[in-house]
Amino acid sequence: MDISSVLGLGKSARAGHEKGMQFPGFIRPASASDLPAIDALLTAAFGGTAEVALVHDLRRTGAMRGEQVIPLGDGVIGYYALSAMVAPSDWLCLAPVAIAPDWQGRGHGRRLVAQLASWATQTASPIVVLGEPSFYEKAGFSGSLAKRLTSPYPIKNTLLAGVGDSAPQVALRYPAAFD
Repeated sequence: MDISSVLGLGKSARAGHEKGMQFPGFIRPASASDLPAIDALLTAAFGGTAEVALVHDLRRTGAMRGEQVIPLGDGVIGYYALSAMVAPSDWLCLAPVAIAPDWQGRGHGRRLVAQLASWATQTASPIVVLGEPSFYEKAGFSGSLAKRLTSPYPIKNTLLAGVGDSAPQVALRYPAAFD
C-alpha cells in the first residue's frame, strides 16, 4: 500500500493537494479506524518506527489519555498523544506530535499544539512536553515555568502549559514507555 493513500492522499486527493485544493479537517479525537494512518504518519514524520512503538506501548499499558488527529480525506496529516505522568500523577505528557512531511511548515503543528495549550490553560490541566522550545513557546507552552522542575530529560527542552503563572518545583516521572 502506498503511504500517500494511508495518509489520506489517494490519487484524487494527491492531485488536489498538488493544486492546493485539498484542505485538512478540524482537529478531532482519534478513532480506531485512524490507527493504521497514525502509524503511517508517525513512520513518515520521524523516519522510523520508534514513535509507533512508543504509542503502542502507551496504549497497551493504559498510560494513554488522549489522541487527536487532523484528518484529510480518509487519512490523517497531524497527530498528538497525551499520556498520564507517573509523577506528578495529575499531569499529562505530550508526545509524540507529528505532521505529515508534505504538510509541515504550514502552521498545522502550531494549530494542533496551540489548541491543546489553550485547553490546558483554561482547565488548569498541567501538560509537560519535551521538544524544541521555539516551536512550543509559539504554541503557548512555557519554558520559563519549567525551570524549577527535576527531570530525566534536559530542562532546557522541557516546557509546560496549564500550570498558571508560577513555576512549580516537582520531580517528573514519565510513563514506563518512555524508558
